[in-house]
Amino acid sequence: MPERTDEYLWLENLEDARVKGWFSARDRASRRLLRPLSTRLYPRIKYYYSIPYALLTRTSKRGHFILLREGGKFKIKLITSDGSSNELIDSTDFGKDVVLQWIYASDDGDRIAFSYSLGGSDEGISKFVETQSGEVLDELKGVIANIVWLDEDRYFYGRFYQKTKTPDGVIPPTERIFLRENGKDEMVFGRGIPTSHFITLTGSTQGARALLTVRHGWTKSDVYAGKLEKPQEWSFVYGKGDFINWPVDYYKGDYLVASFDQKGMGRILAINDNHEVCGIVEEQAYPLQEAVVAEDRIIANYLVNASSTLKIFSLNTPDIYEIQPRPCGSIDSLDSNGTECVFKYESFFVPFRIYSLKKDQLEILDSREIKKQLIVKDLWVKSTDSVRIHTFHARKKNGKSSQVLAWGYGGFGISITPKFYPHVIPFLEDGGEFVAANIRGGKEFGEEWHRNGMRDKKQNAFDDFKAILESFKIQGSKVIAFGTSNGGLLVGAVLTQHPKLLDGALIGYPVLDMLRFHRLHIGKAWVPEYGDPDNPKDSKFLSSYSPYHNLIKQRYPPIMLYTGLHDDRVHPAHAFKFAAKLEDVGASSLLRVETRSGHSGATPKIKIEEYSDVMAFVYKTLKMSPGKSEK
Repeated sequence: MPERTDEYLWLENLEDARVKGWFSARDRASRRLLRPLSTRLYPRIKYYYSIPYALLTRTSKRGHFILLREGGKFKIKLITSDGSSNELIDSTDFGKDVVLQWIYASDDGDRIAFSYSLGGSDEGISKFVETQSGEVLDELKGVIANIVWLDEDRYFYGRFYQKTKTPDGVIPPTERIFLRENGKDEMVFGRGIPTSHFITLTGSTQGARALLTVRHGWTKSDVYAGKLEKPQEWSFVYGKGDFINWPVDYYKGDYLVASFDQKGMGRILAINDNHEVCGIVEEQAYPLQEAVVAEDRIIANYLVNASSTLKIFSLNTPDIYEIQPRPCGSIDSLDSNGTECVFKYESFFVPFRIYSLKKDQLEILDSREIKKQLIVKDLWVKSTDSVRIHTFHARKKNGKSSQVLAWGYGGFGISITPKFYPHVIPFLEDGGEFVAANIRGGKEFGEEWHRNGMRDKKQNAFDDFKAILESFKIQGSKVIAFGTSNGGLLVGAVLTQHPKLLDGALIGYPVLDMLRFHRLHIGKAWVPEYGDPDNPKDSKFLSSYSPYHNLIKQRYPPIMLYTGLHDDRVHPAHAFKFAAKLEDVGASSLLRVETRSGHSGATPKIKIEEYSDVMAFVYKTLKMSPGKSEK
């Protein structure tokens, strides 16, 4: 089908001096307007953002590695078996504006790998370090992840191709697995796997196998495995259907696989080398998120009304018991060294707790908590089609306001669970209310919940969010809708469809042009989730809600867009083009452009500045005055 005329196509060229001048002028004007409130909010947001916050954990026989954001930097720490804590890596040692992205540890903990990037780009530098001496053993550049050691000198790694073809000639985006030995690379898995297919690699706790997931989109994946002593040989384990699968472990001669091949909630199967399948953990009433094996037990993380609950299943007896940390919260980074399981927990008012589970004994290894007169309650709202939608509703204890900030996402099977949002705490202290919505498109209630909010059913996600906003408007509240990335699409769609419903719209690092997203950065990878703009059938439903194409000359509430030039995942042009069209239709809008931030984040200093401006927009729009911190 012929392409529509796009008068702002030129804003996609970030190297064009006209583009730089265009967004720089608007950025300066936005910051100048927000500065009076932003300056007052900055010290309070800085206080909460500077509280140590655990990003992920990895465990080994040597101890437990934690990636932290602490103060104005990122750190990697090791908690040893005697409880002592040693700082291993400091992000400021690698330069200004550096963001640490991930860590992996060898089974014995003698080596770690970590990645960092400038300004939160996905593309960065990965270093391999000897834990005790700090000696750098190896270094790779690019988008690298999924490290599995074969022995002291060899390891597997995954390379994501964003811009160039793979060694076997497949156009990006896609992924390949390499064996690294003596500074040389050999591609050992992925040959011929098409564009927009992605590979996740993990090891097994018994050290005998490497386990692979090959995924196309967010609804289909297959599991493969390889013996570490034969790194070039891989075999199919389970999958080949319209459902998600991922490996749990290799245990006593069986591959343990989580499969969503029934009602989409997830069960765990044991599969032997003859491909005989046996169910060992049946599908539960709520969706499975993660699972590991430790000491003849499966520790599985489930979402119950979007909050985490661990279920522990014995592999030898029918015994089952549950662990549900309080208050309601999120568990992730579930990891096992074969005998001990470690995981991270957080909630709206708990930055983090690192738990160890060993021989049924639960222990907190490290934590940070804040004491506030704040509460969170479950709220249920009926959507347009009468489907019940769950939300978290946070506010001041014994208080109620008429100023609401509503956060949503609704896509890619990503569940919105209780998280610590440091920029939201001052807003709650000052009497605001925060809402986190579990709309369709996520996986809070299983795979069906996800599929009912994707492709031609994407409108369900917008209708769900609209229903939540309406429930507060009916009570007389002023409401700002807030979303980033796919959540920016959510807010953009609700804004263009129901402008009178909103008192403000806050849109960060967004996807907004649904007819060209597949031509910008790695957008082609999202076609299975959104649909293909080059397919006339898909283009019809994409056009129907594409925020960029549905802006018309009418009255809109105040709008703030923000993005970062280091975003190599969602192109900043989505925000630029939308901002330009908002000007054309006479909308009151701001555009903030961070030169040192990407989709993977930024340094604490940059994020504090960004969040101070973001929340200044909220306060300005809702006519709120910043109070004093209650800390």
